[in-house]
Amino acid sequence: MSLEEKVKELEKQLQEVRHQVGMLEDINAVRHLQYKYGYYIDKCLYNEVLDLYTDDGEVHFLGGIYRGRAGVRRLYIDRFQKNFTGGRNGPVPGFLLDHPILQFIVDVTPDRNRAYLRGRTLMQAGRHESLELDSQVPRQWWEGGIYENEYAKEDGIWKIKILNYRAFWHADFDQGWAKTRPDYIPMPDKTYPEDPLGPDELIKPTPRLWPHTDVVPFHYPHPVTGKMWEPE
Repeated sequence: MSLEEKVKELEKQLQEVRHQVGMLEDINAVRHLQYKYGYYIDKCLYNEVLDLYTDDGEVHFLGGIYRGRAGVRRLYIDRFQKNFTGGRNGPVPGFLLDHPILQFIVDVTPDRNRAYLRGRTLMQAGRHESLELDSQVPRQWWEGGIYENEYAKEDGIWKIKILNYRAFWHADFDQGWAKTRPDYIPMPDKTYPEDPLGPDELIKPTPRLWPHTDVVPFHYPHPVTGKMWEPE
Protein backbone atom coordinates (compact mmCIF):
# COMPACT_ATOMS: atom_id res chain seq x y z
CA MET A 1 0.00 0.00 0.00
CA SER A 2 1.38 3.34 -1.04
CA LEU A 3 1.72 6.29 1.33
CA GLU A 4 -1.13 8.04 -0.45
CA GLU A 5 -3.37 4.98 -0.04
CA LYS A 6 -2.46 4.73 3.65
CA VAL A 7 -3.34 8.40 4.17
CA LYS A 8 -6.71 7.92 2.47
CA GLU A 9 -7.41 4.85 4.58
CA LEU A 10 -6.52 6.71 7.77
CA GLU A 11 -8.75 9.63 6.74
CA LYS A 12 -11.60 7.18 6.14
CA GLN A 13 -11.07 5.58 9.55
CA LEU A 14 -10.92 9.01 11.18
CA GLN A 15 -14.24 10.00 9.61
CA GLU A 16 -15.79 6.74 10.85
CA VAL A 17 -14.49 7.34 14.36
CA ARG A 18 -15.76 10.92 14.33
CA HIS A 19 -19.18 9.68 13.25
CA GLN A 20 -19.24 7.01 15.96
CA VAL A 21 -18.22 9.53 18.61
CA GLY A 22 -20.88 11.91 17.34
CA MET A 23 -23.51 9.17 17.61
CA LEU A 24 -22.46 8.49 21.20
CA GLU A 25 -22.65 12.20 21.99
CA ASP A 26 -26.16 12.29 20.50
CA ILE A 27 -27.26 9.29 22.55
CA ASN A 28 -25.96 10.96 25.69
CA ALA A 29 -27.66 14.26 24.79
CA VAL A 30 -31.03 12.55 24.21
CA ARG A 31 -30.70 10.64 27.47
CA HIS A 32 -29.96 13.88 29.33
CA LEU A 33 -32.88 15.62 27.62
CA GLN A 34 -35.32 12.99 28.83
CA TYR A 35 -33.86 13.01 32.34
CA LYS A 36 -34.18 16.79 32.48
CA TYR A 37 -37.77 16.54 31.29
CA GLY A 38 -38.43 14.25 34.25
CA TYR A 39 -36.93 16.67 36.76
CA TYR A 40 -38.98 19.58 35.39
CA ILE A 41 -42.18 17.52 35.51
CA ASP A 42 -41.50 16.39 39.09
CA LYS A 43 -41.43 20.04 40.21
CA CYS A 44 -44.34 21.13 37.99
CA LEU A 45 -42.14 23.44 35.92
CA TYR A 46 -44.47 23.24 32.96
CA ASN A 47 -43.24 26.41 31.24
CA GLU A 48 -39.76 24.89 31.08
CA VAL A 49 -41.23 21.65 29.71
CA LEU A 50 -42.85 23.45 26.77
CA ASP A 51 -39.45 24.71 25.60
CA LEU A 52 -38.18 21.13 25.29
CA TYR A 53 -40.50 20.42 22.34
CA THR A 54 -40.12 21.07 18.63
CA ASP A 55 -42.66 23.44 17.09
CA ASP A 56 -44.51 20.46 15.61
CA GLY A 57 -44.07 18.37 18.75
CA GLU A 58 -46.71 15.95 20.01
CA VAL A 59 -47.71 14.31 23.27
CA HIS A 60 -49.46 10.95 23.24
CA PHE A 61 -51.08 10.65 26.65
CA LEU A 62 -53.94 8.58 28.09
CA GLY A 63 -55.71 7.86 24.83
CA GLY A 64 -55.20 11.25 23.18
CA ILE A 65 -52.72 13.02 20.89
CA TYR A 66 -51.92 16.69 21.56
CA ARG A 67 -50.38 18.28 18.48
CA GLY A 68 -48.14 21.30 17.98
CA ARG A 69 -47.45 24.17 20.35
CA ALA A 70 -51.14 24.77 21.01
CA GLY A 71 -51.89 21.14 21.82
CA VAL A 72 -48.83 20.62 24.01
CA ARG A 73 -49.61 23.83 25.89
CA ARG A 74 -53.23 22.78 26.37
CA LEU A 75 -52.07 19.62 28.13
CA TYR A 76 -49.26 20.98 30.30
CA ILE A 77 -50.53 24.48 31.09
CA ASP A 78 -54.31 24.42 30.76
CA ARG A 79 -54.71 20.97 32.28
CA PHE A 80 -51.75 19.92 34.41
CA GLN A 81 -50.75 23.33 35.73
CA LYS A 82 -54.31 24.30 36.54
CA ASN A 83 -55.22 21.00 38.20
CA PHE A 84 -51.99 20.24 40.04
CA THR A 85 -50.67 23.65 41.12
CA GLY A 86 -53.63 25.98 40.74
CA GLY A 87 -52.00 27.77 37.79
CA ARG A 88 -48.57 28.24 39.33
CA ASN A 89 -45.43 27.32 37.42
CA GLY A 90 -43.55 25.40 40.06
CA PRO A 91 -44.16 23.18 43.05
CA VAL A 92 -46.77 23.86 45.69
CA PRO A 93 -46.49 22.66 49.29
CA GLY A 94 -48.25 19.36 49.75
CA PHE A 95 -48.20 18.09 46.17
CA LEU A 96 -46.02 15.06 45.40
CA LEU A 97 -45.05 14.00 41.88
CA ASP A 98 -41.89 11.91 41.71
CA HIS A 99 -41.25 9.60 38.77
CA PRO A 100 -37.81 8.10 38.19
CA ILE A 101 -37.21 7.25 34.53
CA LEU A 102 -35.36 3.97 34.02
CA GLN A 103 -34.06 1.38 31.54
CA PHE A 104 -33.28 3.75 28.66
CA ILE A 105 -32.63 2.36 25.20
CA VAL A 106 -31.64 5.15 22.80
CA ASP A 107 -31.06 4.77 19.06
CA VAL A 108 -29.94 7.55 16.72
CA THR A 109 -30.45 7.51 12.95
CA PRO A 110 -27.29 7.46 10.78
CA ASP A 111 -27.87 11.07 9.68
CA ARG A 112 -27.92 12.05 13.38
CA ASN A 113 -31.10 14.12 12.98
CA ARG A 114 -33.58 11.74 14.62
CA ALA A 115 -33.46 9.61 17.74
CA TYR A 116 -35.75 7.14 19.48
CA LEU A 117 -35.96 6.20 23.13
CA ARG A 118 -37.71 3.52 25.13
CA GLY A 119 -37.83 3.92 28.89
CA ARG A 120 -39.85 3.06 31.94
CA THR A 121 -41.22 5.16 34.78
CA LEU A 122 -42.51 4.37 38.24
CA MET A 123 -44.43 7.22 39.82
CA GLN A 124 -45.45 8.11 43.35
CA ALA A 125 -47.91 11.01 43.44
CA GLY A 126 -50.62 12.63 45.49
CA ARG A 127 -51.77 15.49 47.65
CA HIS A 128 -51.18 16.07 51.35
CA GLU A 129 -54.39 16.52 53.29
CA SER A 130 -53.42 20.14 54.00
CA LEU A 131 -53.34 21.07 50.30
CA GLU A 132 -56.38 23.08 49.27
CA LEU A 133 -56.89 23.05 45.49
CA ASP A 134 -59.96 22.63 43.37
CA SER A 135 -58.70 19.38 41.90
CA GLN A 136 -60.08 15.92 41.28
CA VAL A 137 -56.80 13.99 41.34
CA PRO A 138 -56.67 11.07 43.80
CA ARG A 139 -55.06 11.83 47.13
CA GLN A 140 -52.35 9.19 46.80
CA TRP A 141 -51.59 6.93 43.87
CA TRP A 142 -48.99 4.73 42.24
CA GLU A 143 -48.41 4.69 38.51
CA GLY A 144 -46.22 2.91 36.01
CA GLY A 145 -45.74 3.21 32.27
CA ILE A 146 -43.54 3.09 29.18
CA TYR A 147 -42.06 5.87 27.08
CA GLU A 148 -41.55 5.27 23.33
CA ASN A 149 -40.38 8.72 22.25
CA GLU A 150 -39.00 10.39 19.14
CA TYR A 151 -36.54 13.29 19.14
CA ALA A 152 -35.35 15.72 16.46
CA LYS A 153 -32.33 17.97 16.22
CA GLU A 154 -33.12 21.64 15.53
CA ASP A 155 -30.24 24.05 14.93
CA GLY A 156 -27.92 21.52 16.51
CA ILE A 157 -30.07 21.08 19.65
CA TRP A 158 -31.99 17.93 20.49
CA LYS A 159 -35.68 18.44 21.29
CA ILE A 160 -38.67 16.20 21.93
CA LYS A 161 -40.67 15.59 18.75
CA ILE A 162 -43.08 12.95 20.06
CA LEU A 163 -43.44 12.11 23.74
CA ASN A 164 -45.42 8.89 23.72
CA TYR A 165 -46.16 7.97 27.32
CA ARG A 166 -48.22 4.84 27.69
CA ALA A 167 -49.45 4.50 31.27
CA PHE A 168 -49.97 0.83 32.09
CA TRP A 169 -51.22 0.77 35.63
CA HIS A 170 -52.50 3.00 38.40
CA ALA A 171 -53.30 2.10 41.97
CA ASP A 172 -54.52 3.76 45.14
CA PHE A 173 -51.64 3.90 47.61
CA ASP A 174 -53.45 2.09 50.42
CA GLN A 175 -55.00 -0.64 48.23
CA GLY A 176 -52.24 -1.40 45.74
CA TRP A 177 -52.43 -2.62 42.15
CA ALA A 178 -54.06 -5.94 43.06
CA LYS A 179 -57.28 -4.06 43.80
CA THR A 180 -57.09 -1.42 41.07
CA ARG A 181 -60.55 -0.63 39.75
CA PRO A 182 -60.92 -1.12 35.98
CA ASP A 183 -60.43 2.02 33.89
CA TYR A 184 -58.93 3.82 36.88
CA ILE A 185 -58.37 6.89 34.71
CA PRO A 186 -61.07 7.44 32.05
CA MET A 187 -59.78 7.88 28.52
CA PRO A 188 -61.00 10.91 26.54
CA ASP A 189 -63.95 10.45 24.22
CA LYS A 190 -64.04 13.98 22.77
CA THR A 191 -61.46 16.11 21.01
CA TYR A 192 -60.65 19.80 21.07
CA PRO A 193 -62.52 22.17 20.74
CA GLU A 194 -65.59 20.17 21.77
CA ASP A 195 -63.63 19.39 24.91
CA PRO A 196 -61.67 22.61 25.73
CA LEU A 197 -58.93 20.55 27.40
CA GLY A 198 -59.17 17.57 25.09
CA PRO A 199 -56.66 16.15 22.63
CA ASP A 200 -56.53 16.96 18.96
CA GLU A 201 -56.99 13.29 18.09
CA LEU A 202 -58.12 10.14 19.89
CA ILE A 203 -55.85 7.10 19.88
CA LYS A 204 -57.51 4.06 18.33
CA PRO A 205 -57.93 1.43 19.58
CA THR A 206 -58.47 3.07 22.94
CA PRO A 207 -55.70 2.07 25.38
CA ARG A 208 -56.76 0.18 28.49
CA LEU A 209 -55.13 0.23 31.90
CA TRP A 210 -54.30 -2.60 34.28
CA PRO A 211 -55.64 -5.24 34.76
CA HIS A 212 -55.65 -5.12 30.95
CA THR A 213 -52.17 -5.72 29.52
CA ASP A 214 -50.59 -5.30 26.12
CA VAL A 215 -47.22 -4.45 24.56
CA VAL A 216 -46.16 -1.03 23.32
CA PRO A 217 -44.41 -1.70 19.97
CA PHE A 218 -40.61 -1.47 20.11
CA HIS A 219 -38.81 1.07 17.94
CA TYR A 220 -35.89 -1.35 17.56
CA PRO A 221 -35.50 -4.86 16.11
CA HIS A 222 -34.67 -7.96 18.11
CA PRO A 223 -30.92 -7.78 18.83
CA VAL A 224 -30.30 -11.40 17.74
CA THR A 225 -32.88 -12.20 15.04
CA GLY A 226 -33.05 -8.68 13.60
CA LYS A 227 -36.84 -8.98 13.35
CA MET A 228 -39.31 -6.30 14.45
CA TRP A 229 -41.80 -7.51 17.05
CA GLU A 230 -45.35 -7.95 15.82
CA PRO A 231 -48.40 -8.88 17.91
CA GLU A 232 -49.71 -12.38 17.38
